[in-house]
Amino acid sequence: MTLVPRTDGHLVTDVGLMRRMMPYLMPTRTESVVLHRALYDLTRTLPWLEHYNATHEPKATLFHLLLFACGRALHERPGLNRFVSGARIYQRSCVQLSFVAKTAFADGAPFVTVKVTIPAEQTFPECVDMIVRAIGSARHGEKTEVDTELRLAFAVPSFVLRTAVRALRRLDSVNLLPASMIRPDPMFTSLFLANLGSVGIDDTFHHLYEWGNCPLFGAMGQAKKHVLVGESGGPEVRDAMNVNWTFDERINDGLYCMSSLAIAQRIFEDPEGDDGAPALTR
Repeated sequence: MTLVPRTDGHLVTDVGLMRRMMPYLMPTRTESVVLHRALYDLTRTLPWLEHYNATHEPKATLFHLLLFACGRALHERPGLNRFVSGARIYQRSCVQLSFVAKTAFADGAPFVTVKVTIPAEQTFPECVDMIVRAIGSARHGEKTEVDTELRLAFAVPSFVLRTAVRALRRLDSVNLLPASMIRPDPMFTSLFLANLGSVGIDDTFHHLYEWGNCPLFGAMGQAKKHVLVGESGGPEVRDAMNVNWTFDERINDGLYCMSSLAIAQRIFEDPEGDDGAPALTR
């Protein structure tokens, strides 16, 4: 067991023996994955978003709202904001979200990965502004620390790069990976969210990466008509959207994870309700 503390979290010691054992029995995220599909009702969401955009700049999207809702859920349920490294469970020191954006609205335009930190008291307008600015910086080609590291990586022969990656993963497992590499890396994050619906993909679950320590991946589908159960118990056609979740079950039990994700869903489905209104209006 390493005696070196991590720069992005602290060791969780108040978990049961079986959960402490799970990272040894299932050492990779690939074999620890759980899939969960949720259908988000947009009946209240879309009108609220239309009203919001009539009075605010920059304009918000469903993607902005889901990012905000996920940030709120992670702050309210810190047991979801954990990760496994070196067969140990850690509590992450802050809430960070990563996502992918295109550098231009054109076929063939490259994608860039963005990572943002969500403060506990951040309002929805502040969140939208931060995300828009982060995407704008990426689209204008501002070089990041990750860009510099990747250019250096591909300047060496492939066998050297493979050896270096193995060495870096080993350093991470014993908490010796430098903070300067962890801090900008989008794979060291609380949650990765992909807006697959924006490219016409609706029913896909995304894998978890072995590099980094991201334990939770969400894939947004398309906003379209679905048949749902109405208040009277009969079928109704409403606007809705699939969100497919992939998570590492070693960080916490399934009930805790699902009830935590349900908080994000409630905020997203009813931004004016009890869960969403305080943060959206204050």
